[in-house]
Amino acid sequence: MNKSPDKKLTLPLNWGNYVCMMNLDKILDLYIKHLLLEKGLSANSLESYTRDLAGFANFMVQNGLEQIAAVDTTAIIAWIIHLQKQGLSARSRARHLIAVRGLFKFLLKEEIINADPVKTVDIPKTGLYLPEVMTIQEIEKLLAVPDITAPRDLRNAAMLEILYGAGLRVSELINMKVQDINFDAGFIRIFGKGSSERVVPVGSHAKERTLEWIKTGRPQLLQNIASKYLFVARAGKPMTRQGFWKIIKSYRLKAGVQRNITPHTFRHSFATHLIEGGADLRSVQTMLGHADIATTQIYTHISKAHLIEMHKKFHPRG
Repeated sequence: MNKSPDKKLTLPLNWGNYVCMMNLDKILDLYIKHLLLEKGLSANSLESYTRDLAGFANFMVQNGLEQIAAVDTTAIIAWIIHLQKQGLSARSRARHLIAVRGLFKFLLKEEIINADPVKTVDIPKTGLYLPEVMTIQEIEKLLAVPDITAPRDLRNAAMLEILYGAGLRVSELINMKVQDINFDAGFIRIFGKGSSERVVPVGSHAKERTLEWIKTGRPQLLQNIASKYLFVARAGKPMTRQGFWKIIKSYRLKAGVQRNITPHTFRHSFATHLIEGGADLRSVQTMLGHADIATTQIYTHISKAHLIEMHKKFHPRG
């Protein structure tokens, strides 16, 4: 979603007192508009924020707190306890609280409120979450499944090679344009979250398979239909996330891989295998398109876990 400087959200002078008297629904509309126009959040992120904030507003209204000025720290804590009683995990409660923190930081920055009631509320402890990662052998089994003599399988093979070889998000993969890949320079241009752009190297295997797809499989599938998308489905349209997930599920069964795999598992595996191979964290951060290196650091924990496992397995005193 492109950021648009001419649509910047501006608030009139002496706006704060008026907003404090607005009901929570209107406050949320104001904040969502801010996220949309200035933060450039993806549609999925925006939907998640909207859903979490709506739940927060509903709880407050049901408890007689219809105006933002009435929401204090006690009300925030009561809401967190309510989420826990509903059975939400610590991770889910933390996500909800982060969304509400963003709302109040925005209101404080715009001088709509004088104090932040969320500031002293601790984020629920979630523990260290280690994402599912495939072994190199499992990756090789999956990549060997497609029958590259068939146009659709050739497309799928190229998609899997790039997904793993460049560590892409599935949305980035299915929305790639033909012009986004530069075979001579050996890189692909990716437009990620918030329309951020990054350049990621493309390996020899992904390059070979994708070139083959462009030269033979893609023309057969398009049948003279024009399309700007690199990986096309019916009528030259991009593949859906659900469609690609089903393909991976089918290939997993054919490859005999036991663990549960999603498109994002390839991204986790890409980062983990790079770090295990000696890549520095900053380089991996750049390739993944993480704004904060703290997000990338999770893969160092995976790598350490791998080292401990190898030590126990192979060291005589492990």
